[in-house]
Amino acid sequence: MLFCKESLFTPGPTPVPDRVKQAMNQPMVAHRSEVFSNSLKQVATKLMPVFGTKEPVVVIAGSGTSALESSVCNVVHEGDHVVVVVTGVFGERFASICESYGAHVHRLNIEWGTACRPEQLETFLKGLKDPVKAVFATYCETSTSVLNPVKDLGAVVKRLTDALYIVDGVSCIGGVPADMEDYQIDILVSGSQKALMLPPGLAFVAVNKRAKEAIKNGPEKRFYLDLNRYIDSYDEAVTTPFTPPVSLVFGAEEVCRMIEEEGWGNVIKRHEILRDMTRAGVKALGLPLLVENDADASPTVTAVKPDGEQAGAIKKYLQDHFSMVVASGQKQLKGKIFRIGHMGYSTPFDVINVLTALEMAVHELNGKDTFGIAVKKAEEAWKAHV
Repeated sequence: MLFCKESLFTPGPTPVPDRVKQAMNQPMVAHRSEVFSNSLKQVATKLMPVFGTKEPVVVIAGSGTSALESSVCNVVHEGDHVVVVVTGVFGERFASICESYGAHVHRLNIEWGTACRPEQLETFLKGLKDPVKAVFATYCETSTSVLNPVKDLGAVVKRLTDALYIVDGVSCIGGVPADMEDYQIDILVSGSQKALMLPPGLAFVAVNKRAKEAIKNGPEKRFYLDLNRYIDSYDEAVTTPFTPPVSLVFGAEEVCRMIEEEGWGNVIKRHEILRDMTRAGVKALGLPLLVENDADASPTVTAVKPDGEQAGAIKKYLQDHFSMVVASGQKQLKGKIFRIGHMGYSTPFDVINVLTALEMAVHELNGKDTFGIAVKKAEEAWKAHV
């Protein structure tokens, strides 16, 4: 194998910019110091437009799953009825978390690879007999690369119920538009290692005033993930209730600067370009996409479903020959798909690179003359945006 620079194209963790690494390499400071408080305030407030919230974003030391769990354990009491829209592995994870806290979970199971339609949710909600405490949905389902219409789903939730509307944005916040008031989202969560281009280790929770009230009156049995502690600590002293990962917060502050420099609207546009380029290039190679409907396709990750058992072979070829890492399928999609992450610190030229490698993989495995065809279509898709 020729020497190749390692390239990470998984939908998390994602590449970390050098300037963010440098920010995280600053000398350590006391987490109760004014220096840290200033950094935390910058992160909590500068992420507000990214989450589309009017309240400072809560920062927790933990994975994206800790953000999901915090959105459950702070508002769902044992015995509450909740609805979970399941469009893949992470919708199912939301359901499992709810069950672990004793909720009666009503799963709205959607075929993997398709988004939940508002009319499907409406029919499902109308068929329930018990009042619903919360409706959980996934903005981008990482396991399938589906982008659910969370704004339209929110409209249904609020028209038919008094439920809290809680959304998992882990694999897309930082690369897609979000407006909690317009989308009628009460709690929106994310993690650091996806479109926000940080290492794993930070969880972000955005809550509106209605959610704050529900959190105040939430279950008694909660401690580390008790959002009241985080909200009160921030309001009283701009700090965290427990020891935070100081270096990651420094890195998050630098990420916020990068987003401001590029312009939030430009960040969203860039991710749309990456999606369209990737999908156009994959289609040109004759490789089926798991998400067939362009309107359902995520701007942050693309799932490819080759014929037969080639998903693993293609993934291995990219790794062995180009040191290029893409993600496998999960659960029922294991061995059937591979997933290309294109979020955060990713540019159109990165997409060109992965498509070039994919051309060579398809040529080698299938004996087709594929050189240049994916890149050409991707460049055309890029040009259509500028």
